[in-house]
Amino acid sequence: MKKTVKKLDNNVIKALTIVCEEFKNKGIGFEWLTHTADYANFPGSLIVTCVFDSNSDLQNAKNNQTDIEIRVHIQKQLFKAGILLKDARRHVCFDTEEACLAESDGNWKLRL
Repeated sequence: MKKTVKKLDNNVIKALTIVCEEFKNKGIGFEWLTHTADYANFPGSLIVTCVFDSNSDLQNAKNNQTDIEIRVHIQKQLFKAGILLKDARRHVCFDTEEACLAESDGNWKLRL
């Protein structure tokens, strides 16, 4: 990984860590998040996956519009790091530990 790409990736990680810690402490079933990106096509290729514990936790988050709140916070933190997402709905997706276990045998590497 080139030095500039590594610096960019570190900035993404720092921004996403802030969001992750904030929502983990809200008691809504949010567990963690991760990201993938092709830095040759960045930021268009950036995908952030937000993981909830269960399908019902995720559905509750959607019903309460917490999913929108998470997207907005991700977009704001990335913007503070100098990364502009044109449409956070395209870059932020949601999943659950429950679904990964049922559909991918708990293998997140394969699922992502």
